[in-house]
Amino acid sequence: MAEALLEIAGLVKRFGGLLATDNLHLAVRAGEIHAVIGPNGAGKTTLVAQLQGELKPDAGTIRFAGADVTRLKPHQRAVRGIARSFQITSIFPDMSALDNVALAVQAHAGHSFGMWRSAATEAALRTPALAALEQVGLAERGHSVAAHLAHGEQRQLELAMALATRPQLLLLDEPMAGMGKEDAERMVRLIGGLKGSHTVLLVEHDMDAVFALADQITVLVYGRVLATGTPAAIRANAEVRRAYLGDEVAP
Repeated sequence: MAEALLEIAGLVKRFGGLLATDNLHLAVRAGEIHAVIGPNGAGKTTLVAQLQGELKPDAGTIRFAGADVTRLKPHQRAVRGIARSFQITSIFPDMSALDNVALAVQAHAGHSFGMWRSAATEAALRTPALAALEQVGLAERGHSVAAHLAHGEQRQLELAMALATRPQLLLLDEPMAGMGKEDAERMVRLIGGLKGSHTVLLVEHDMDAVFALADQITVLVYGRVLATGTPAAIRANAEVRRAYLGDEVAP
């Protein structure tokens, strides 16, 4: 069994009187897709924001690749190999798809944006950017302005931007949000193709996608871990079905 790449112990996050993360413990093994599910308000996005460094926990530790990263800033975690996609697509709409990905490569390398030059003339940026676009099926759309891409393509572009930084851990926060059936199926195939070569923590409301992709599933309710297990174990867990799944997933 692979060792844990990400280890969370006793994580706590409060917003005034609201306990959004309640003594949370979680381990994600290298090479697996680990899904985090739960009802609205369960604390899923708050958890991802703490893992990325956008939010600082009030207590607990986050260890990544054996090192304590609890107090590191987002760019420091990115350099160590943590990349995040957001619920709302985060791209530069007026730039080409290729330049979007090249900018992600440049930012990850720590280069100054003041020295930005188009990927079309910068081989050190162009090569990894093209490879990432190829990986997500957008090789033919590289010179298209990002704003002109369809919603599903913009989500693919965001994934390419994350992959271009060569992360060890991908934090995917609802990558299927706003997608139609065909686009969602395409994204499921893309994420499934990362299994084994990338470690993924997936937050997603689409239960069909979750059960198709996940090696392990953690269920959050009110910031607490209700259960963690294989898809089969979570599907069969009576407490999980009462608290969250209901009739959404057939036994």
